[in-house]
Amino acid sequence: MAKAAAQSFVLPTRQAHLDFHTGPQIPDIGQDFDAREFARTVKQAHINSVTLFAKCHHGHLYYNTKRAERHPGLKPGFDLLAQQVEALHREGIRAPIYLSVQCDEYAANTHPEWVARNPDSSQVKWAPTPDRVFGAGWQILDMSSPYADYLADQTAEVLKLFRPVDGIFYDMTWDQPSSSPWAIAGMIKENLNPEKAEDRSLYANRVAKRYMKRYYDQVKARAKDASVFFNSRPFNKFAEECQWQTQAEIEALPTGGWGYMYFPMNVRFARTFPRPYLGMTARFHKTWADFGGLKPYAALEYETSQMAAHGAACSIGDQLHPRGVLDRAAYELIGRAYHRLAEREPWLTNVHPECQIGLFQATKGIGGDQLNTDKSDEGATRLLTQLKLQFDVVQATSNFERYELLILPDGVAIDSALAKRLKAYVKNGGKILASGLAGLSPDARALTLDFLGIAPRGFSPFTANYLRFASVIAQDVPPTDHICYDRSIRITAQGGATVLGKFVEPYFERAWNHFSSHNQTPPDKVSRYAVAVQNGSSVYISFPVFRSFAEHGNLPYRLLVRNLLRRLLPDALLEIDGPSYLEATVMRQEKRRIVHLLAYAPERRTATLDIVEDIVPLREVPLSLRLERRPACVYLAPEHENLPFEYRDGRVHVIIPEVRGHAMVVFE
Repeated sequence: MAKAAAQSFVLPTRQAHLDFHTGPQIPDIGQDFDAREFARTVKQAHINSVTLFAKCHHGHLYYNTKRAERHPGLKPGFDLLAQQVEALHREGIRAPIYLSVQCDEYAANTHPEWVARNPDSSQVKWAPTPDRVFGAGWQILDMSSPYADYLADQTAEVLKLFRPVDGIFYDMTWDQPSSSPWAIAGMIKENLNPEKAEDRSLYANRVAKRYMKRYYDQVKARAKDASVFFNSRPFNKFAEECQWQTQAEIEALPTGGWGYMYFPMNVRFARTFPRPYLGMTARFHKTWADFGGLKPYAALEYETSQMAAHGAACSIGDQLHPRGVLDRAAYELIGRAYHRLAEREPWLTNVHPECQIGLFQATKGIGGDQLNTDKSDEGATRLLTQLKLQFDVVQATSNFERYELLILPDGVAIDSALAKRLKAYVKNGGKILASGLAGLSPDARALTLDFLGIAPRGFSPFTANYLRFASVIAQDVPPTDHICYDRSIRITAQGGATVLGKFVEPYFERAWNHFSSHNQTPPDKVSRYAVAVQNGSSVYISFPVFRSFAEHGNLPYRLLVRNLLRRLLPDALLEIDGPSYLEATVMRQEKRRIVHLLAYAPERRTATLDIVEDIVPLREVPLSLRLERRPACVYLAPEHENLPFEYRDGRVHVIIPEVRGHAMVVFE
């Protein structure tokens, strides 16, 4: 695996991503564009970088060129992109350039042989939700076809005409399996079987890595200081692919299908690499190209504050009207959010997260039908965030030795090399919390981590069981047997390990001809099988607690994890007495520690839409931070309001008078 080298590239902190996907039927491209007004509007919104379009998903170009794909609605001689770049540069605003990759309608229509093909030879198409209603959809290009050279020629022209470019943003670059003649020939050449889905996926990944390297090298050869980013790549491949990425950008429009957990789940992984990183939301009420849709200010404040609280730069998406005039209300909204961040920037730049916990990514597909881990990462992120715990997301290749505790959620594939590293980690004082199939064989009958202190005996025959907490981990837990909605694993303790709870099994498994009442069968009697076992510095939970929390939101699951973690980490980095929706991060900046508190509560306002409309202040919030020495002062930023505090037993205790949305507490 390639090792990522540290870079000196500084990512602008307050960006806009200016979509311009404009169909050929629209005749008046840029008709009302005024370069000075365009730059003035951007500058007044406190934006310091705007991603501009050279080519959109329709495959049309927006600059002066002899290429046939220039947008037919752009007047002859009018160079929209050049005027945009020049106007922004006059104001000191960066202007990276956008090129669509696998979405190119012009190329698909003029060269249908370049379109990716499904195994039945039909075209591969992609359609966002509105297009599924209207029947529209993008044809997806095959990057193993001559289209890859076509895009290289477009890139070369952009690099020549706009030299030196500030950066290139390549979009729509996922691994696209294809059964085109080009792809089939390529697979056969590499001894892959085009009839196998896994081989088609493997070849698609190889093709993607080749064109990423090709275009990255092409850009850097003409503009060595330019940024290069390939959007739509899976973040679990970032360790290998960041050699071709100058930054990480996490596209996550919370109301556009990503939800409010996608960014915090992925930023905790992206920030472990030596690359600058940013979060991308948008001004839209829903998703991209939601013309006339404007989100409430409270939502945009939350989204940008959440990015800042994780040390990320910010990008807010918009789409330019075909005639070239920016929406006034949208830039007033963006400007309000960015003015607020600009005031706080001295405490937001050159920061690094302080974390006690490394959260492994769950392995998808492990355990088959018996145990699904698809939502384990989300559940773990949600649960640990609600507990105010400080954690990064890690992989087997990460430097996880710097964390006090590792969490292996629900199902993590552990080979001999990782098992050896984890065993050494525990021997050197590290703590481990594992759940589900993490540390077990896929059939739940053998151990891959022998220090867990358990004997696994396969999956429970019951779909649902009941949790009976041992008294030592029952703090705040109502004294009853709590439902475990998902299938558990039967385990017993071994070698003197401590049982911290047992399963109460139901009378029988519910079936169509054998059931009682409306839902799960009632509990019958206590079994010999443990809910949780502690063996020294490791704890194991015998059901997929994180997936279950994502699916069911059952409070006892969070209490179970909290109380078990308190046994392993009795001295948490940060302790806060606040509601579960209060988020908290700890960042380090030279000799400062900065605690970000986010008190926003997204509400479900439709069947599928969570939104923030109101900011309700929290008052008198107690906070305790572990620090190696007494700070000189504690204050709120940017107000510089000093706060009284106590320092005892290695901890700073302070009460935050008010958290109105986002508060920054600085320990100087």
